[in-house]
Amino acid sequence: MALPDAAPSRTLQHRRTIDVQVFARGDGLWEVDARLTDVKTRDVRLGGGMRAAGAPIHDLLLRLVIDERFNVVQAGSDSRAMPYPGSCDDLGDAYGRLVGLNLMQNFRQAVRRRIGGVQGCTHLTEMSQTLPTAVVQAFAGIVLDTRGEGDERPFQIDRCRALRADGSAVREHFPRWFRQAAVSPVADTAPAPAPAPHPPLQESTS
Repeated sequence: MALPDAAPSRTLQHRRTIDVQVFARGDGLWEVDARLTDVKTRDVRLGGGMRAAGAPIHDLLLRLVIDERFNVVQAGSDSRAMPYPGSCDDLGDAYGRLVGLNLMQNFRQAVRRRIGGVQGCTHLTEMSQTLPTAVVQAFAGIVLDTRGEGDERPFQIDRCRALRADGSAVREHFPRWFRQAAVSPVADTAPAPAPAPHPPLQESTS
């Protein structure tokens, strides 16, 4: 489906920005900083008072420390701007509950179980759902073999539509790992032959 045309008279009302940065620490661990900001183009009244246009409604930081097997070894959050000071930032160690999870093993479902709903901040929890693929991008070519030069299949094959193993991109760029799609037998759509007519019944002469 084509991208809908933008209306020429539209006016910006709100901007949400999510920025994820991944840092190598040099000790075998990595830091993942995910920051979410919400900004409005008009003054708004919030629970904590008036918030001027351009001042953030939300400015939230989630930080994970992970190892090279995608395990979360430390985690925490910092709410720097929020609509309800004293309530929005009353999270305690909620995001510390992410420790022990693995970004590549049912991470999103586990996050919802541990800090979903009123257990955490809606925006921090939603933002955490973007982290597995962001870390994969950071690890690509450093921690993960994405070139297919070793004996193991490149990590990214069969993880998206473009890089499905039977697709043209894999055939061109990773021919060693290309596999032909299975072809289903064509159904026989020809009409079945009509049954042979039964011979007419013979009248008994006895």
